[in-house]
Amino acid sequence: MTTRTRPPRLDAPTLREWIAEPDAPRIIDVRTPAEFETAHIPGSYNVPLHLLQEHTGEISGHLDQDIVLVCRSGQRAAQAEQHLAAAGLSNVHLLDGGILAWQHHAAPIKTGRARWDIERQVRLVAGGLVLLFVLGGLLIPGLQYAAAAVGAGLAIAALTNTCAMGMLLAKLPYNRGASCDLDSVVTHLRTGTTK
Repeated sequence: MTTRTRPPRLDAPTLREWIAEPDAPRIIDVRTPAEFETAHIPGSYNVPLHLLQEHTGEISGHLDQDIVLVCRSGQRAAQAEQHLAAAGLSNVHLLDGGILAWQHHAAPIKTGRARWDIERQVRLVAGGLVLLFVLGGLLIPGLQYAAAAVGAGLAIAALTNTCAMGMLLAKLPYNRGASCDLDSVVTHLRTGTTK
């Protein structure tokens, strides 16, 4: 039996076809447990990006078959791909457009309790801080410069494709779940059990 070479970037219809084949990939969703609970591809594993970044070696040892990385839009999956490539994995693929593209193509989805995704939470917190600092600057001269610092942080996040605020928000109880610790993630990957 010959295995077909898959491109590093997959669109939703291609991934959907591949999942139905005998050599189906392991799908790794790098969003927060809360985002994963809201909606995910059936049979996927939740390995939050911050956990993957901190424990790439331990996690990559359990990824011996083709894997497809998924997040909301593709940004966090691209970061995860870089970490796994640095760990020596060459069997990594990425779902272009993330779960948004998957849902756009009406592909199967498993849903749970709805929660806000990290990107939306970052917009709320950053916008709220800017508003607070600008209005506070009317009472306390100079406070509006803190709003400039938030803006600079957002610009740096865009330029570096990382977001410190998003990483901090991902660690809040609202965004965490039972699968957020290394031991349970490794157990799920080792035994092949998904949620």
